[in-house]
Amino acid sequence: MQLNRRDFIQKTGAAACLAATGLTWPAPAAEPPTARRLPRWRGFNLLEKFVKRGENNPPFEEQDFALMREWGFDFARLPMSYQCWVEPGDWLKLREDQLKHIDQAVEWGAQYHVHINLNLHRAPGYCVNPPKEPLDLWTDDKALEAAAFHWAHFAKRYRGIGNERVSFDLLNEPADIKAATYARVVRRLVEAIRAEDPQRLIIADGLRWGRDPVHELVELGIAQSTRGYDPFQLTHYRASWASGSDKWPEPTWPDTRPGADLPDKEALRRKRIQPWKELEKKGVGVHVGEWGVFNKTPHAVALRWMRDCLDLWKEAGWGWALWNFRGSFGVLDSQRSDVAYEDFRGHKLDRKMLELLREG
Repeated sequence: MQLNRRDFIQKTGAAACLAATGLTWPAPAAEPPTARRLPRWRGFNLLEKFVKRGENNPPFEEQDFALMREWGFDFARLPMSYQCWVEPGDWLKLREDQLKHIDQAVEWGAQYHVHINLNLHRAPGYCVNPPKEPLDLWTDDKALEAAAFHWAHFAKRYRGIGNERVSFDLLNEPADIKAATYARVVRRLVEAIRAEDPQRLIIADGLRWGRDPVHELVELGIAQSTRGYDPFQLTHYRASWASGSDKWPEPTWPDTRPGADLPDKEALRRKRIQPWKELEKKGVGVHVGEWGVFNKTPHAVALRWMRDCLDLWKEAGWGWALWNFRGSFGVLDSQRSDVAYEDFRGHKLDRKMLELLREG
């Protein structure tokens, strides 16, 4: 009997499905990725599953992976909402027609040599963005077990695919909660994943929306992800979702205003790099899972700030993923008013930003 693609995935697993496509992956590096030592992966966040869009949850786009490969990038973080692949009102009933979109991204990662980092941006019980979830992941065991169920499913689905190709980023940007509360949740999710795939590379975002390293997670043997959004009034100037941002002064960089908390590159090194280097000393790999500048910040200011961040992360040995690839923070179709865009294969390309990222 001939199997269709959906049946093939279910019966043989995603690893066999990828092998059957004829897609290849480059030979493993001398030092494969581990939680103690992450490669300096560099790339972008891709947002097709970032929020649920009714019944029309779009698949990822092959062109994105092809362009990343063409331009020399090797990392795609997929921030996703669990609502994209569950039946409405049922956290535990999964939709195979939507999950196959994620399988396709994993396949394109293999084809174009781009590492795929799966992230729950909205998990049962928590999201940094509105609307608020009906239950609270940090306090409600029903929500926690639902989140564990989803991660266990992905662990089983992609078991056998090497860590050079796929990693898991548990929860996007936990808020200002106690480290012990966060550690309890992370411990359960790690347990659920390792029950299905003990070898899977796991990453946890830092506390305070990704800013602060979490020493309470060291014993779990997982990596951690930081952020590159500071100074916030520079990166989110006039962003509609940042309260009061329409009244902030137009950003400059360096910031010469008296009393600025993060006025220059050296301040970023002290406050946003050094605490994470202390975590590294305990055997924890670090990656910058999100960073970028919203399109209302003057382009020249954005590029100066970005260059300093890239220099700091290169010095630290960390990789990064820009938010986003196509859109208001990205290199394509960002709709900045002060950029001379290049027409590029149906898109508007910010060539200056792209070349800066390639240098970094």
